[in-house]
Amino acid sequence: MDSFNFIPLLVLLSFLFVYASRSSFEDQGINVQSTPEPRKLEGPPTKVEKVELVLYYETLCPYCKEFIVKELIKVFDRGLINIVNLRLVPYGNAHIQEPDKTIVCQHGPDECYLNSIQACAISSWPDVKQHFKLIHCVENQTIEGKQSKEEGWKSCCRKLGMNQKPVQDCYDSGLERKLILQYANETNHLVPHHTYVPWVVVNNQPLYDDYQNFVSYVCKAYKGSPKPEGCRSLLPKINSAGNADSNGQAFTRVKRSRNN
Repeated sequence: MDSFNFIPLLVLLSFLFVYASRSSFEDQGINVQSTPEPRKLEGPPTKVEKVELVLYYETLCPYCKEFIVKELIKVFDRGLINIVNLRLVPYGNAHIQEPDKTIVCQHGPDECYLNSIQACAISSWPDVKQHFKLIHCVENQTIEGKQSKEEGWKSCCRKLGMNQKPVQDCYDSGLERKLILQYANETNHLVPHHTYVPWVVVNNQPLYDDYQNFVSYVCKAYKGSPKPEGCRSLLPKINSAGNADSNGQAFTRVKRSRNN
């Protein structure tokens, strides 16, 4: 017999032997395990994006101070910080005066100074949990009228155990001006343009006069689960003059302007 014809015959006989042995085992009640199928690896869980929350403000605006001290603190008190990216932009209704690009603030030089100090705090401590502590303290002091502009923020640093040197160095080096000009550019190119402060924006949509209900908008916009404690018993509070979209944003016709 030709050797090339003999090889397929051996393969066939081997297959018949294995099949017969398996049948014999199964007839005796012996379980024969099949080769397991490759396990399908599950992909990583879908990442839920945080809600973008931005406050455009100026440091000596009465409405801004009240909002930061009494309302925006809820981001931290109610666990919302876990679902939002909070940004603060201290420029507000300031404007740049030609020809030397002098920055003029609505509430005078003291406001320009504090805007710069808070811009430096944001730059020095990028973690919002850190720089918000200082900003909250400074704004609370301006409400109470306890300290002068310079002594006020420094006393807050001492109270909070924060090193004031990075902020002072930022201000003295002139970096504060670059930061403020960046904030000016961002504020002046908002769409729609801001018409007053505080100007609160959730996922690129301004809340207009309903800004104090920002928690409702944030909770509605967040698609993750479970929602933080601050959201669980909260229903969207949409201004009666506006219509909510699928993300809980309100598009409200502004009937008046707040410029102080």
